[in-house]
Order: sequence, then C-alpha cells, then structure tokens
Amino acid sequence: MTNDQKVIVGFLVGAAAGALAGILLAPDSGDQTRKKIVSKANDLKDDLGSQLSSTFGRLSEQVNQTLGRNFDSNGDSVARKMANETVDA
Repeated sequence: MTNDQKVIVGFLVGAAAGALAGILLAPDSGDQTRKKIVSKANDLKDDLGSQLSSTFGRLSEQVNQTLGRNFDSNGDSVARKMANETVDA
C-alpha cells in the first residue's frame, strides 16, 4: 500500500470514527440517530466509490500508457470506462 493510499484510508477511517462518535453522543432520539447513521454511511460509501473510481482511472491510464493501448474515438480510455462501470454496478 502506498503512502497516498494509507493517507486516504486513514482519513476515511478517522472521518467515520468521528462521525459515529458525534452521532452517538448527540442528544437525539434513537430513530433520529439511526437515520443519521444511515445517511453518514451512504455518504462514506459514495466518497469511497469516488476514491476507488479515481484510483482505478489513474491506474488504467498508467497501464494504457505502459502497454501503449489506444483510446476510443472520444479520447477516453477504454479501461477507465470499464473501471467506472464496475464501480457504478
């Protein structure tokens, strides 16, 4: 795992722990707390999906450059499209 990946993972874990602590220590009812937890979990899932998509995109670009792969007619990397479709699925 590279230093950049460690920083990203550390940030996400810290953000999740901080958000969870803040929610659990807030003076809300159980129903409101559960809704907040679900909302924060969805936000984290979206953020992680974004990070993974970005990482896969950069990786695919590096692979394409290394292997001399072609791009489609729009100039988009075929591997990046595949990575985005995988993350979106």
